[in-house]
Amino acid sequence: MTRKSGRTGGPPVSGAQASGAPGSHGPASGGFPHRFPGRLGDVLRVPAGGRVDLASYDPGAIPAGPRSKAAGLEAAAAAGERLAGLQERLYAAATAGDRRRLLLILQGMDTSGKGGTVKHVIGHFNPAGCRIKAFKAPTEEERDHHFLWRVARELPRSGDIGIFDRSHYEDVLIARVRGVVPRERIQRRYEEINAFERALAEDGVAIVKVFLHISRDEQRRRLLARIDNPDKHWKFDRGDIEERALWPDYQEAYERALEHCSSPEAPWYVVPADRKWYRNWAVSRLLLEHLEELDPQYPKGEFDIAASRRLLLEGG
Repeated sequence: MTRKSGRTGGPPVSGAQASGAPGSHGPASGGFPHRFPGRLGDVLRVPAGGRVDLASYDPGAIPAGPRSKAAGLEAAAAAGERLAGLQERLYAAATAGDRRRLLLILQGMDTSGKGGTVKHVIGHFNPAGCRIKAFKAPTEEERDHHFLWRVARELPRSGDIGIFDRSHYEDVLIARVRGVVPRERIQRRYEEINAFERALAEDGVAIVKVFLHISRDEQRRRLLARIDNPDKHWKFDRGDIEERALWPDYQEAYERALEHCSSPEAPWYVVPADRKWYRNWAVSRLLLEHLEELDPQYPKGEFDIAASRRLLLEGG
């Protein structure tokens, strides 16, 4: 399972510090911008074409949006109503031939909150219009195919919202850290992923790729909480501790994936994940912005409204 990198904790920051002091980190090295341009996506997006330094992104930051947990929960609830309405419009538009759909891809170290985010997001939507897939280690059948084969089979249908808990990026993360395939093949996989996602975007898929950025200290706290709570033992694996030794390697693997695969058609977004409430609000907000940009519309009825009303009224 993929373990990611990140800088070691430190106290949560807020205000100007949370947004990043002017001149501390420019777009080429990463870090959240100093000014909030109005769209959260513009704050969290990984710029295309530059080097990524995850140490410049504070996992405990509040780069934009609600400044407290209470405000965050309230804002998330308000966004939920708008998300539900937009999902219904997207689903309805598909009945009239609109091929558009949305795909949320979640990546991050263990305990970064992929499962919790899925649960939170699904709470906003009608499950009938969602397609959820948690990718595990490839099966024997999947290993016999191209690495994108199993992903292509799970894509959302027209009008649906798809959610991937892990994804095709496992094949450039674990494969790089564990040396499963040669580095030159990893480079080719970046290119294949970009071509694959570009084709999806051209076919009407709005791709929202979210990297849940957790600190190593916060991961330790969450793993300890699992060990200390018998009800959470099922979520713990001793391999989680062993993987922590590879934290720097996963950090580098994620940095290279974000660098090579943040494109105009499918950019990456870095979401600070040390605060669960902020993580949930931020992902909901990103989905809201993408669905509002799609602006799906209810299709017009192709029937005689007056005649249909008359038939119903006359029929009693």
